[in-house]
Amino acid sequence: MNNKLNKHTTMTQILYVGLDVHKDSITIAVAPEGRDGAQLMGKFPNNITTLQRHFARWREGSTRNGKPLSGDLASGPVELKIAYEAGPCGFVLYRRLTQLGYDCQVVAPSLIPQSAGDRVKTDKRDAKKLAIHHRAGQLTAVYVPHEADEAIRDLCRARSDATSDLKRAKQRLKAFMLRNGYAYEGKTSWNESHMNYLRELTMPCSSQKSILEEYLSTITDGVERVSRIEQNMERELENWHLKPVVQALMAFKGFKIIAAMITVSELGDVTRFTHPRQLMSYLGLVSSEHSSGPKRSTGAITKCGNGHLRWILVDCFAA
Repeated sequence: MNNKLNKHTTMTQILYVGLDVHKDSITIAVAPEGRDGAQLMGKFPNNITTLQRHFARWREGSTRNGKPLSGDLASGPVELKIAYEAGPCGFVLYRRLTQLGYDCQVVAPSLIPQSAGDRVKTDKRDAKKLAIHHRAGQLTAVYVPHEADEAIRDLCRARSDATSDLKRAKQRLKAFMLRNGYAYEGKTSWNESHMNYLRELTMPCSSQKSILEEYLSTITDGVERVSRIEQNMERELENWHLKPVVQALMAFKGFKIIAAMITVSELGDVTRFTHPRQLMSYLGLVSSEHSSGPKRSTGAITKCGNGHLRWILVDCFAA
């Protein structure tokens, strides 16, 4: 009776899929359950329709080019567990695959196990390693924010980029003035008095005057750009579901609306941290340590975490 049952029962197998994702292409490798190595399935265009077609065929246990998927790799219906590294392509692929019902993870590249003697890196080898490590449970999934939260985070990061560009433009103008022997004697730079001084400054050469005007124009545009983004942030906050969290954070000294929005957008769902140590590790605020035997030696913070969030926290608490 058992033989008859086994004959007519189709077992669902698990295939672990590693994707090496690039802008134009995705290299796919598959590892079956057990201890067998991963098989390279090919290099495909970075197109969700193409991937969906291949994944659907593999999940149903179909054949590949008239042959079994990989010999004994999968002879019937399979369950696909997919993993790919977090990178510049973002979470679009993850969201689409999960919408289609696939088990997908976006993993942290820095936490993927590496062999000390491995000096060869190719797309094929990366895809195979992802599949094998995924099967072994050695990959660490990153937090994937909700689309609305990611949009707010991108807006906050755009504001940080704008302030960084503005700061760089001011430094270039100051360096230009210093090279030409001009020093502002006022107590505060970049206020209205300083800007009027720069606009009314007479330069010995017309080319120098044109350079000064270009720098001033860049700074003026930068100030307006930062102001526009901050206004957009305040407007978007009204409809953001994390607005109460932002308002609660603003109760702390040093946190105003912009700093609070940046902090909350970078943290995302705080409940994913089950212990404060996990949060400190995410921020890179854990002390480095090199201990051996009875000797315990600790050093500076690791800075292995979200650098943007760590910067805004230090800036706010130091205020």
